[in-house]
Amino acid sequence: MSATRGRLEALIARLAEADLAYHRDDQPIMDDAAYDALKREAEALRDSDPALAATLDQVGAAPSGAFAKIRHRQPMLSLDNVFEQAEFAAFCSKIRRFLNLGTDPLQFMAEPKIDGLSISLTYENRRFMRGATRGDGSEGEDVTENLRTLADLPVTLPDDAPDFVEIRGEVYMTKRDFLALNQSEARQFANPRNAAAGSLRQLDPQVTAARKLSLFAYARGAASAPVGKTHEQYLRTLTRWGFAVNPLAQRLTEADAEKFQQLIAERRAGLDYDIDGVVYKIDDLALQERLGFVGRAPRWAVAWKFPAERAISVLRDITIQVGRTGALTPRATLDPVNVGGVLVQHATLHNEDEIARKDIRIDDTVELQRAGDVIPQIIRVLLDHRPADSVAFQFPDHCPVCGSLAIRPADEVVRRCTGGLACPAQVVERLIHFCSRGAFDIEGMGEKTVRDFHALGWLVSAPDIFRLPARAGEIAALDGWGETSAHKLAAAIEARRKVPLARFIFALGIRRIGEANARLLARHYGSYQNWRSQMQAAGMIGSDARLELGSITGIGPSIAEELAGFFAESHNRTLLDVLVAMLTITDETAIAAGGALSGKTIVFTGTLAQMTRPEAKARAEALGAKVTETVSKKTDYVVIGEDAGSKAAKAASLGVTTLTEAAFRELAGL
Repeated sequence: MSATRGRLEALIARLAEADLAYHRDDQPIMDDAAYDALKREAEALRDSDPALAATLDQVGAAPSGAFAKIRHRQPMLSLDNVFEQAEFAAFCSKIRRFLNLGTDPLQFMAEPKIDGLSISLTYENRRFMRGATRGDGSEGEDVTENLRTLADLPVTLPDDAPDFVEIRGEVYMTKRDFLALNQSEARQFANPRNAAAGSLRQLDPQVTAARKLSLFAYARGAASAPVGKTHEQYLRTLTRWGFAVNPLAQRLTEADAEKFQQLIAERRAGLDYDIDGVVYKIDDLALQERLGFVGRAPRWAVAWKFPAERAISVLRDITIQVGRTGALTPRATLDPVNVGGVLVQHATLHNEDEIARKDIRIDDTVELQRAGDVIPQIIRVLLDHRPADSVAFQFPDHCPVCGSLAIRPADEVVRRCTGGLACPAQVVERLIHFCSRGAFDIEGMGEKTVRDFHALGWLVSAPDIFRLPARAGEIAALDGWGETSAHKLAAAIEARRKVPLARFIFALGIRRIGEANARLLARHYGSYQNWRSQMQAAGMIGSDARLELGSITGIGPSIAEELAGFFAESHNRTLLDVLVAMLTITDETAIAAGGALSGKTIVFTGTLAQMTRPEAKARAEALGAKVTETVSKKTDYVVIGEDAGSKAAKAASLGVTTLTEAAFRELAGL
């Protein structure tokens, strides 16, 4: 495979940590440019291997426990990013292919991307009823009373507004108000975004009221009736309803986007609020509906971000870190240097091939760019500054933690420790992953706590986590703890004894099973009992269970092999038995329960005339269907287009119901 799974897993974990710090704790651990560069690297690794296609779709972070939770009627998702004209052109081309459009230029609404806190405002019978943060995209924090203190927030809407409407926007703090706040407060906020988020998430609304927060409205949520036919009309309606809409928003064609991007970049420093790019949205709302969403992002919008900043430093050392799957990842130690306002002294080196390709050596002078892991990515070596006695770096062939042989399969770029669970580094990293946000999300069980408890011998495997509440007295006696913090940790662990199936699957740390693939598996198999029995049966190559597993869109042969291998190990099955006895694993529900296609398994074959196959698949999945690539006796419908091949014949032989494109469109409400 052309990219390292170990590196991708490390990137995803770091992105999750950054999301948690940014969305929930209001304490970013990296700036936007660093986060974007980190995500771009992860996306490049994902796109290099079809087996990784369904990763990186997590949004935001779970709400904290300080506020009540509100479930969004319509998810608040994130945006994909582009950084140059060629990437924006590719984004436009994808839209054309998906909708089978011609060459007419696409019409967009372009709006500066405000660096603040995303919120959703709910109006019922034209009165403001509640407001929530983005949270994890599905559920946010109830900050209604704090939002009522904003002067920019209309309390009521005109009579022509729908009976129910969700309006999305961004709460931000102007640069002027930020400077004034930092002069008057003992606590110094790092930037206006942190100040806005911290102010809105105060437990006392009077504190929020004392700070000047502003609001731009810019996006649609759920509504009981349409609000305009274009996004431009929608923004005009919001203005008429009393909302502040960014005055720089402009309707344009795709050919005008690059010029507009340059214009906003030039005006950026003079604006009284922080922005980090421009958002381009397809203007036609009907086209937005057809395009829908993929993973965590809409297909009809993209954020064109401003470029990251770079700096020069000297590389002083290269160390090797060991991940939960045994991947050996190199990291550079640098002379401290300021990059985009942040002092950094470490850089990712990705893998041994990357070190060799760039010929990176100790004591080299390097150009770097903030690219994640709180640390930058090395762009190039300044060879004119290389010491005369420089020698090439030799990547180790043994684990630096346990000393086991580290091998590199012929088709991979990652070298892995063969020590398995005998390697302390892998055990600890697996436990950290189990407690992480996308998995069990146990508050208080961060990296340091896991490492400390493992060193004490209290944590050896996942079931030990749920035995920790019985050690509350011992935990309270540790340095830095106490009865209150020990009690909070015990309560947080107990609260996670009930877990959705998708989170449980992801938490197991099976190689190649990220959050997206865990959700695919949970949705397909429905319950833990069914998933486990089918995974054990899938161990036999050629069995119905193995064929069914491989037919799930997004689950390829490599993933199927990893799952079968996991369940083939008796110690894994034993661990599952012990762990499941301690938990309640809730079944997965269909995305659109009760829909016309809810729970149905559908296969598409042939060429469709009125819509592309990706659009048809997306529509089916949005209605709760499972779209697979292989026809079996468990298939409910095979949708047959022109020039259908063997799948149509197999459907006939198995007696599976076939549908024309017209019949499918009618069933799907099109």
